[in-house]
Amino acid sequence: MSDGDEQAPRRDQKPQKDHKEPRYWTGAHTTHRLRFHLVFVPKYRWRVLTGPVAARLRELIEQACEVNGWEVRELAVRELAVQPDHVHLLIQVPPRYSVSAVAKILKGGTSRVLREEFPELTEFLWGQQFWANGYFAVTVGTVEGEAVARYIREQREL
Repeated sequence: MSDGDEQAPRRDQKPQKDHKEPRYWTGAHTTHRLRFHLVFVPKYRWRVLTGPVAARLRELIEQACEVNGWEVRELAVRELAVQPDHVHLLIQVPPRYSVSAVAKILKGGTSRVLREEFPELTEFLWGQQFWANGYFAVTVGTVEGEAVARYIREQREL
């Protein structure tokens, strides 16, 4: 590693609020940077992610780093944009989490809470599912990461 690369924050450190978090994370025997651009949509792509629903969804995704003892080192949301009909994430995970496991955890947990806290959503999204099946995921390298982060930030401004 070069001098500019840092280790991930220790478990007892607070998450960093700026976007200059470490590029590489290290484990006992690994050095890694596994970043993904992840997109998922509500069932039928209804435009229900607005107002208080969007704000609560953003909180839930950000809190996912702390659920069950997770810290920034475990699951870091680098960028987040909630649009009326889809969610963009630039996320970095350690090697023990697959992209499908991360998507399942995020979609499953947010679905349950949003349906409980906003029962009016059942008018649009009947049944036990809030999110459509599947997701979009693509790996993101160093150069692409900055471009994807900029794209997601611009989506928030729309």
